[in-house]
Amino acid sequence: MKSLKKQRRIQIIAIAVVALVVATALIGYALRDGINYFRTPTQVTVAPPPPTEVFRIGGLVVEGSLQQRPGSTVTFAVTDTNQSVPVTFTGVLPDLFGEGQGMVGTGSLVGGTFVATEILAKHDEDYMPREVIDALKEQGVFKPANGS
Repeated sequence: MKSLKKQRRIQIIAIAVVALVVATALIGYALRDGINYFRTPTQVTVAPPPPTEVFRIGGLVVEGSLQQRPGSTVTFAVTDTNQSVPVTFTGVLPDLFGEGQGMVGTGSLVGGTFVATEILAKHDEDYMPREVIDALKEQGVFKPANGS
């Protein structure tokens, strides 16, 4: 009788371990495309990622670099005040997107140009994405708005 209880406990523990492994594998599989690493223009210039890697780049839109191409394609450069990377985006830009403003783009680096699939911009005059602020602080060029 005791060996039957012991065998049942072992079976339950084995099933629980298998279920935990399967759940972990499914979560990892679901998140594999959802993880995008953030890089600054300097990091992209120094160590360019492969064209198949999707990542996020952030910085300030270079003054005078914003150009509207035929259709809905826009080109501009993004900088961290140390290096600049050209960006191409096809689609509708956020309303508050502009030169000299903070932005974060998601996409990949193809032939030295960042091809963005998504562009995020500031939402008010004092906002800048946290990753951009951190990158600018590392380089000692961050100028906070309103003394914050």
